[in-house]
Amino acid sequence: MRAADLFEHGVIPAEIARQVGVSHQIVSDWRAAWRRDGRDGLRAAGRAGRLPKVRRDQLVQVEIELARGAEAHGYPNDLWTLKRVSEVIERLTGVSYHPAWVWYILRHNLKWSWQRPARRATARNDAAIQRWVKRRWPVLKKGQGARTR
Repeated sequence: MRAADLFEHGVIPAEIARQVGVSHQIVSDWRAAWRRDGRDGLRAAGRAGRLPKVRRDQLVQVEIELARGAEAHGYPNDLWTLKRVSEVIERLTGVSYHPAWVWYILRHNLKWSWQRPARRATARNDAAIQRWVKRRWPVLKKGQGARTR
């Protein structure tokens, strides 16, 4: 309807496209509908763009399954990758997505964000690390460095 307001004020299609954030061709199509049927022609236009392949209820089911963790789906660790999520989506819905598009689905449809896993050695010895930081590091730090060579 913002485009209709701009049409009524005589704004050129290129400027409307810029302000509304769509292509010039879309504005031309809207303008033709507006000239033919006025605002009602724009209201009746329906959804712009392709319909989603996966329904909202299917996405809810995918999210529930992802929340169970990767190991619950037979993966060797509990780390979700885009490829793994793509495989789960295909298994649950029958729809195949490229892993790059899976990121869009996770981010925009499910509101998930990218997380970096905490990497910690299983044989980590915190006491030994603290001893090294208190005793060895000060000696190394005071030694000849790049500036004194």
